[in-house]
Amino acid sequence: MASGAALVLAGCADNSDSGGSGTETATVEVEKVDAIAAELPEKVKSSGKLVVGVNVPYAPNEFKDGSGKLVGFDVDLMNAIGKVLGVTPEYAESDFDKIIPAIQAGTYDVGMSSFTDSKEREQTVDFTTYFSAGIQWAQQTGKPIDPNNACGKKVAVQSTTVEDTDEIPAKSEKCVAEGKPPIDKQKFDRQDDAASALALGKVDAMSADSPVTAYAIKQSNGKLEPAGELFDSAPYGWPVAKGSPMAGVLQKALQHLIDDGSYLKIAENWGVEAGVIEKSVINGAVN
Repeated sequence: MASGAALVLAGCADNSDSGGSGTETATVEVEKVDAIAAELPEKVKSSGKLVVGVNVPYAPNEFKDGSGKLVGFDVDLMNAIGKVLGVTPEYAESDFDKIIPAIQAGTYDVGMSSFTDSKEREQTVDFTTYFSAGIQWAQQTGKPIDPNNACGKKVAVQSTTVEDTDEIPAKSEKCVAEGKPPIDKQKFDRQDDAASALALGKVDAMSADSPVTAYAIKQSNGKLEPAGELFDSAPYGWPVAKGSPMAGVLQKALQHLIDDGSYLKIAENWGVEAGVIEKSVINGAVN
């Protein structure tokens, strides 16, 4: 996962096609690879589109710019994947916790929403890994919080993320086992609402994936700062239907972008190069 200390987000690089939004990045030229495109499922190949379930905002990975256009590292990378495969990604907005069920139902071909590839999620879908990120806490500037000793504190998380379902519950249970008050987990449907709650002092801390926390801190105008070190590194992955050939197709397409340097350029455009991977795998969960 990305190193919090080295992560400097630069999602506001100017581009001639940005329309003044200030959030688009320099174009990375990508060409179709016929040998990989030929392996697409017939449904995707014949339609010419890849239906992608996405939850926003989760900047800098997927969010909307000032004009309402969907942008971000994940978006640029998936658009590049589409070019390799000769199809057009069609983004369908959804609640985060509804994306995987929609993939299982065949509504979406793939999910793209900073999903952590976990053993539990691998029971229902397959993942193609594309990035490495950790968990990073944030606090109000000058108001220190220890992520390993936050018993009784209010901690903001986005609903159904790993921080919500795994990390905070485990830490809270440890507090109770030690005779201390549990962590008061505050759940938000939107990640930006969690960051706003912290900036306004409604909670004591926020826990999110490292690139997301770093971006929130950068956007806070000095109101927020990191709390503790980055921990629990794990891969991001694109979920697809269990047993679907899409997992292998995405893996080959991404590996092509890794090998030709396009992947790194896209990551650098968004300042998230500290989390790039050298090899994409199918179902690479570490826990």
